[in-house]
Amino acid sequence: MGERAREAVADAAVREAIASLSSHFGERLSIGRALREQHANTITWLDNEAPDAVVFAESVEDVQFVVRTCARHGVPVIAFGTGSSLEGQINAPDGGISLDMSRMNRVLSVHPEDLDCVVEPGVTRKQLNEHLRDAGLFFPIDPGADASLGGMASTRASGTNAVRYGTMKDNVVALTAVLANGEVITTARRAKKSAAGYDLTRLFVGAEGTLGIITSLTLKLSGIPEAISAGVCAFPTIRAACDAVILTIQSGLPVARIELLDEVQVRACNAYSKLDLAEKPTLFVEFHGTQASVHEQAERFGEIATDFGGGPFIWETRPEDRTKLWQARHDAYWACLPLKPGAKALATDVCVPLSRLADCVDETKRDIEEMGMIAPIVGHVGDGNFHTVTLVDMDDPHDVAKAKDFISRMVKRSLAMGGTATGEHGVGQGKRKYMEAEHGAATLDAMRAIKAALDPLNIMNPGKILP
Repeated sequence: MGERAREAVADAAVREAIASLSSHFGERLSIGRALREQHANTITWLDNEAPDAVVFAESVEDVQFVVRTCARHGVPVIAFGTGSSLEGQINAPDGGISLDMSRMNRVLSVHPEDLDCVVEPGVTRKQLNEHLRDAGLFFPIDPGADASLGGMASTRASGTNAVRYGTMKDNVVALTAVLANGEVITTARRAKKSAAGYDLTRLFVGAEGTLGIITSLTLKLSGIPEAISAGVCAFPTIRAACDAVILTIQSGLPVARIELLDEVQVRACNAYSKLDLAEKPTLFVEFHGTQASVHEQAERFGEIATDFGGGPFIWETRPEDRTKLWQARHDAYWACLPLKPGAKALATDVCVPLSRLADCVDETKRDIEEMGMIAPIVGHVGDGNFHTVTLVDMDDPHDVAKAKDFISRMVKRSLAMGGTATGEHGVGQGKRKYMEAEHGAATLDAMRAIKAALDPLNIMNPGKILP
């Protein structure tokens, strides 16, 4: 069969699938162009590859119906949460159905005595924490965006609190998912540990919807700390700031958040968030605990910072001041955009062993300066993870080529230092080409075998993760 004939068959299959779904979902299915484009990549420089239709699920049965219909017609299905992923995970390169999970947004149960809860995938992290507040509990994973918890699990999200509380892989106890054949599986029970069989929970956490669609999550919770203290500390160089981070972690200080902003990012945040920080490499830090322990930890961190030429160390004690500080950090992406009006932002990340953090950040900074780029650095450096937001003129082929070269150099540097191509953004489309260099051919073959076993028709978010 020729290419044109294959396309005709695929188009007919999509039309049949949409007709079947439309009769079942009615107004909860849309083929409007604007809505379809909103359900594809909209944030970074990757092309917007819209699905053929969008369906809004409200129950597990809805998800099963969509998956079974798509399987019957061989049509791709792409789960959608809030659309905040950064590597094209929600694009539909082969067309298909975008399954919007935002209406599956119920907190199903909370077990304060067990420090866990069960939620539907469309619940966002802010919604969950608002629900938990009166119980004195919170869910600590904070990637900045008010992402859906299903999406956060699917991309194995992390964020500012990861240095103390871990990432999504550490905080998902169990989940339920609809497989490519429409069956529902439960990966684990609510017990805090188990030695019974394969760890399917972690298999689905980070799978980016390529193995199945998450329909509920059992999550670990933490108690809201008695005391929280946050502060900022400027350093003479980016290496000095990184070296202070390394010693802080190696000294065993239980820091909750420790974020690096280079001087370019600080300047952007000052303008966007109305701050007045010194335009130098800066650490944002936060400690959780009792009043006494937080005070002791802050003093010790101040001593470490001084040893590396940092200071003054300015603490924000009022909740509203801490909120303003961390909101500025979360708005770092948007703060960067005015630095090069009209440019697209390529937000990417790598992660290296902590001992190589200073080397990796320093060499990346040197690349930025030598290549004449605008690419602020910001990172969750307590676990060796940092980001660049590269601003690219998409109408200038030289600028695009330079940005691609820069990202490639950054990833290869991380891999050479024992790190990873992505600490928390996930693979999606943007990082697929680095998977073999990171994992090796045999490991990728094992991943492909798992994918083929669970999704033999390759309908679950095709074109992601595996090159």
